[in-house]
Amino acid sequence: MGCRRVVLGAVVLVGVATAAAGVGGGLPWPQAQAPDPSAHVARWLGDPALRAALDGLEQAEPSLIDEQVAFTEIPAPPFGEQARAARLALAFTQVGLKNVRTDAAGNVIGERPGLSPRPNLVVAAHLDTVFPEGTDVRVRREGAILRAPGVADDGRGLAVLVGIARALERGRVHTPGTITFVANVGEEGLGDLRGVKHLFARELLGRIDAFVSIDGTGYGITHVAVGSHRYRVTFRGPGGHSFGAFGTVNPVHALGRAVSRIADFEVPRSPRVTFNVGRVGGGTSINSIAYEAWFEIDMRSSDAAALGSIDASFRDAVDRAARDENERWESGRLEVEVERVGDRPAGRTPATAAIVQTAVAVNRAMGLPADLGEGSTDANIPISLGIPAITIGGGGQSGGAHSLGESFDATGSWKGTARAVALVFALAR
Repeated sequence: MGCRRVVLGAVVLVGVATAAAGVGGGLPWPQAQAPDPSAHVARWLGDPALRAALDGLEQAEPSLIDEQVAFTEIPAPPFGEQARAARLALAFTQVGLKNVRTDAAGNVIGERPGLSPRPNLVVAAHLDTVFPEGTDVRVRREGAILRAPGVADDGRGLAVLVGIARALERGRVHTPGTITFVANVGEEGLGDLRGVKHLFARELLGRIDAFVSIDGTGYGITHVAVGSHRYRVTFRGPGGHSFGAFGTVNPVHALGRAVSRIADFEVPRSPRVTFNVGRVGGGTSINSIAYEAWFEIDMRSSDAAALGSIDASFRDAVDRAARDENERWESGRLEVEVERVGDRPAGRTPATAAIVQTAVAVNRAMGLPADLGEGSTDANIPISLGIPAITIGGGGQSGGAHSLGESFDATGSWKGTARAVALVFALAR
């Protein structure tokens, strides 16, 4: 999960005079303004089947936490999600989902058929973590606090995903539309959203009407997609002895020139633009002129034009660094390769869209905060395609995300499960 920023006080329920009704009296899917869904939500929360699905969630939360622990303790490093995926496939089958399968990308998919195949709501949580193979992912319990790498991001999301399906089955809920559950690969880091990209480009091409990602904790609603461009830049030269070949172009020096220029970038606060050189490497020894040096950079913004602008500045900085290094020395010639290793599109689901307004109404009806925010999540892909999409937290609170000290506070976390069940019920119509 990317860093999420909350925009407080930005939620206003917007009413319009008319709108086409969705299947079963539900809400329209287009990204235009939606009528105030509060009355619909209040009526749905009184539905006997939904009440049956929600009843007992607080008492069942300890068992759901046990599942969260079990999922977390199965390593799922980048590009190594297979073991955890197998466990989720079993869980999908146990909670009654149909046509459970693993697609070509490694996503685990299960279906809960509605009275009609459409609209098809996809609810997803990601399998992978940022932590490399060999990381100790055993969970330590300290009362309501769980501590382990990935326990919140996205161990919590996976648990809630399964919890939704189980609650709907327990309540014998029949939805007008179909709900497709997905435990997807490749959300983090260099995974570059490959799992969700595969869903929309191939596996479920043309068959997704709305998308909800469950990522992390809390009760926020992310509707703005922070885009990112990620590159690996490699400088190459002939190399040589630090004394005998002195005067030869040096890839490490060129790297330093590039990073120095990047560090001096001036960026706007609005729209927010960020940049980070996160990794560097290369060289042979302390007494050798390197033949290769590389760095990786991440640049982000929710504004596509602003992201394009800093991308252009980055490329110029790299070109200038290579040129300056070549002009500085008399021997050899340095070359540079710029490889794009990540591309997350920017965009937004309008705050007035039906899916956002419904999520806000559900939160408020359940006495939860209804803060809108921005982030870099699996929802970036459908948002960029104009498909209604949001990301929600799974309840509880977290700390130390993407660190070995990551934690999850389960105090009151059942409310996140209940919110997710109610929201899915509201959207699957």
